[in-house]
Amino acid sequence: MATGIKLANHELTVLEEGGDGDGYAEGGNHFIHAMRRNIDITYLVHNNQVYGLTKGQASPTSDLGYVSKNTPMGSPNPPMTPLLLAIASNCGFVARGFSGEEAHLTSLTKEGISYKGFAFIEILQNCVSFNRVNTFQWYKSRVYRINDEPEYDPEERMLAFTRAQEWGTRIPIRVIYRTERPTLNEQQPAIKKMPLVEQEMDQKSFERIIETFK
Repeated sequence: MATGIKLANHELTVLEEGGDGDGYAEGGNHFIHAMRRNIDITYLVHNNQVYGLTKGQASPTSDLGYVSKNTPMGSPNPPMTPLLLAIASNCGFVARGFSGEEAHLTSLTKEGISYKGFAFIEILQNCVSFNRVNTFQWYKSRVYRINDEPEYDPEERMLAFTRAQEWGTRIPIRVIYRTERPTLNEQQPAIKKMPLVEQEMDQKSFERIIETFK
């Protein structure tokens, strides 16, 4: 839907919001191809490592052994690493923030919106209802800002792969990887000069197209 909105009117600033369940499981393919196409939208994913709205099932980012109603013996699957997937998919803007660092997260979101291309921002946050392991204090004691390290260059892809794998005792937040490439809307001849919503429609041509589907 966000892709359709942006292509219909690429002058709009489009933000999409979701969670680790819908974004990395049901919507996993959409996520990958939106990054590949480099549509100019900002995607905010709230990751609490559990299906927080549907009774606490294990999500794609739940820890190995996570116990829930549908995994009473513990989740048999290791968690995926969304940042690694994003970097491997050549996403132009890959970042991570923490809900407990509000000013930092606000700045990160603004940077993602300003980026010309697909901006993926994962937001670490706790689930007070079901996830009793990855609590607010658990995250708070582990996250650190990469921008406090002046030698880190987010344009170095191999370095970004290494940093994206950090998890456990230390978890990096800030821009992990950044690169520049043409956006999808810039490469569509039909909308280069004018947004689709501002173009006049040829009613007869439209009717002929509709007829082909009858």
